[in-house]
Amino acid sequence: MIRIQSLKQNKQFLNILKKNKFNNDYFTIYFGKNNHEINKKNLNISFVTKKKVGIAVKRNKIRRKLKSAVQKILINNKSINLDYTYIIFGKAKAHKEKFSIIFNEINNMFKKIKNLNS
Repeated sequence: MIRIQSLKQNKQFLNILKKNKFNNDYFTIYFGKNNHEINKKNLNISFVTKKKVGIAVKRNKIRRKLKSAVQKILINNKSINLDYTYIIFGKAKAHKEKFSIIFNEINNMFKKIKNLNS
């Protein structure tokens, strides 16, 4: 089983934010190649929402939806490339949207990233 591992240091965040990004109405994904040894059992990913999005309950719900979608993708179809580190910024529109739509959007984004780098 693949574990989700969050980024811990500010330096890691800054390195990834300088790299590639994809954008849509619900979230923005920043991604970059792992510089250290590749561990196929861990996925380096962080879920972030800005305070501007709303109160803590709203921000946490957005992060939970995004994290749940990523976990479902890891279990079902393995379209996430583990050689990369990801940061996902949730947007306010994701709060009211149904999970199925967010799941489809995030799945399509990860497929684009995998095809881009293959």
